[in-house]
Amino acid sequence: MAGESAAALVVRKLARMVPLAAADRAALEQLCARSRRHGPHSELLRQGEVPDAAIVVLQGFAGRYRHRPSGACQILAHLLPGDLCAANLVYPRPMDHTVGTLSSCTVARIPRESYLAMVEQHPALARALDLARLVDEAVAREWMVSIGRRSARERLAHLFCELHARLAQVGLTSGYAFDLHLTQVGLSDTTALTSVHVNRTLRDMRREGLIELKGRRFVIQDPERLRAIAEFDGAYLEAAEVSPGDGMPDGRA
Repeated sequence: MAGESAAALVVRKLARMVPLAAADRAALEQLCARSRRHGPHSELLRQGEVPDAAIVVLQGFAGRYRHRPSGACQILAHLLPGDLCAANLVYPRPMDHTVGTLSSCTVARIPRESYLAMVEQHPALARALDLARLVDEAVAREWMVSIGRRSARERLAHLFCELHARLAQVGLTSGYAFDLHLTQVGLSDTTALTSVHVNRTLRDMRREGLIELKGRRFVIQDPERLRAIAEFDGAYLEAAEVSPGDGMPDGRA
């Protein structure tokens, strides 16, 4: 957003999970101050290499993905503005997937030693990043359910609800509208559907008045019906700190 610092979105995201002191925010600001613009399909962390930096997405969409020898791609996760990816940094080992841009992106790189010093010197940031990883794992489980048990229509509906919810958390929505930095090929590689199937499903959803897509501007026109189709419950995207013993009234976790 205009007038905001480079790290504003990642600070906003992490502060939703754990209260951050001024020193915590300043540390992130300093580490994200130097950024670089990358075009679409740029590899940021390569499969097989031991990463030497964390990646912070400041603008655009990036993702984790795997390519098969045939060239087919499966996107494993979306990295949206405000997301920090510290894959294999604490316990260095070769990457089993690639992290790359899905659109033009502005990205900050935090060198491994600087990242480790940050989480050691700022316990609140370390806790917030741990909680963010729990959300990442919950998102991965939802994607597994989508690919295994949801129809094409349900998969896309759930993905659009999820993207809206995640972008809203960092202030990048206007009502039910947001910028969708994914092509139909990107949607296909995310949902494990063919591009033809994605195209047909999007056409049907537009015809039914569920969504509107003009250029990259995406609008959910009927949020209640889209959530009903997806059976969407966004609780898995929330991970604020709770006290030990908090949970269901009857003692269930």
